[in-house]
Amino acid sequence: MRYTRVMATEIPEQTRVEIEAAAFRRLVQHFQERTDVQNVDVMNLAGFCRNCLSKWYRAAAIERGVELGDPDAREAIYGMPYDAWKAKYQK
Repeated sequence: MRYTRVMATEIPEQTRVEIEAAAFRRLVQHFQERTDVQNVDVMNLAGFCRNCLSKWYRAAAIERGVELGDPDAREAIYGMPYDAWKAKYQK
């Protein structure tokens, strides 16, 4: 694949959305793989955590007319029901 260097402002809208979506999916995958990192640790260092991300995900869905409950949004981010994640990984 040949790469062309462009400024961020030159990226076509659809391509930008695809890039952002891919980055988001990678962030979620990272959070799902790094179960050793607790939410409180992420919150202390970064100012957000998995729960924040699930709330942003839910809000974005609702803004687009998709009714998404908090448990479903959390499951999308955690990769499993929240209670199961807490029981398995929360210290």
